[in-house]
Amino acid sequence: MGLAASLLPAWAAAQSDPAPKLTRTVVLSGLQNPWGIAFTADGVMLFTEKCRGLSARLADGRTVRLFGTSGSAVVAPDLFCQGQSGVHGIAVDPDFAKGKRDIYVFMASRLHTPATNRVVRLTLNADATTVSNRIDIIEDIAYKNAANGAGAAGAHSGGQVHFGPDGFLYVSSGDNHDATLPQDLKRLGGKVLRVNRDGKAAPGNNTPAGGDPRIFTYGHRNVQGITFRPAGQPGAGQPFAAEHGPNHSDEVTALVAGGNAGWDPQKRPGLRCPDDYCGYAGDPTTMPMTDTQRFPQAMRPSWIYNGSGRGMSTALFLAGEQWKGWNGRMLVSMMRGQRIAVLQLDARGMAVGDATVDLPATRTRALVQGPGGDLYTANDDGEIWRVVPN
Repeated sequence: MGLAASLLPAWAAAQSDPAPKLTRTVVLSGLQNPWGIAFTADGVMLFTEKCRGLSARLADGRTVRLFGTSGSAVVAPDLFCQGQSGVHGIAVDPDFAKGKRDIYVFMASRLHTPATNRVVRLTLNADATTVSNRIDIIEDIAYKNAANGAGAAGAHSGGQVHFGPDGFLYVSSGDNHDATLPQDLKRLGGKVLRVNRDGKAAPGNNTPAGGDPRIFTYGHRNVQGITFRPAGQPGAGQPFAAEHGPNHSDEVTALVAGGNAGWDPQKRPGLRCPDDYCGYAGDPTTMPMTDTQRFPQAMRPSWIYNGSGRGMSTALFLAGEQWKGWNGRMLVSMMRGQRIAVLQLDARGMAVGDATVDLPATRTRALVQGPGGDLYTANDDGEIWRVVPN
């Protein structure tokens, strides 16, 4: 590192360091649509498969199906898989190491009619071979129950769950191809929720008057990634969303309590909108992801991607000196492009550069740091990888 770089704050100086060289190992293969990964404090790797449920990879390498369809230690008869929906995100209680062995799973459920998405809390037993004490902490997340002119049933459910540094659970939901849903503050679709461990509204959500107090941000299309700026950077702890655009404008956005992301796919003059859903009918000008004309106070994206190979999915801020020049940078999965982008953000949280991770092409669904800071990824080829910086 040169003298000029040594005078910069640590978060900024790291960005002048070289990118790490990577070693990739396939940890698991033959999975069915793996979607989420999380690690417990004692090193168990939890992962979800969209149509099967939740499993654990134990320290001895064994894999145990914990919760889901037939063959799981605990069968969830209400769980179903349709279209893009099923079992998605997984999060571990921040106090797991202190004996609070709770885990949180996002799933589609037929407990109610019509079906909904929901977040369930489960308790993992001591040897991570089963779960108990199911409590559905959020039962009313919007689900697309029928096909329409925009697409099939089960579309746009969101599904990410992450605990923030503030100790609250962040949950993303999609717009269900329902034009009115993202801006509707009474319904939990096209939103990022922020709740406590019982699913109650967290303090400080700043939800607009009359809205469901669990709503942290609204006006979203289909957030599939939530990540938090790491310690040592400006704005440490701020949540960022990675959001899948329509035929344009995948976006990364720094989230602000009570903020509107500006997605409003309804009533667009001059556009032909099947079943009144205008989300696929225009371009960045006529059907913007962040509509600052309708919503002048909308949150501005940190990064907008309009190139080939879009399809934004999950995201992760890397943390750890072993990541060299990528320490503190954001990884973003671009599924259609079958690549992972590396974003450099400035002190305001705006992207000022991007590169591509040197890994084989695949559609990545999960990006998580495991024990020791190594990167774990899940992909649509049915594999989970461990990626180690050298």
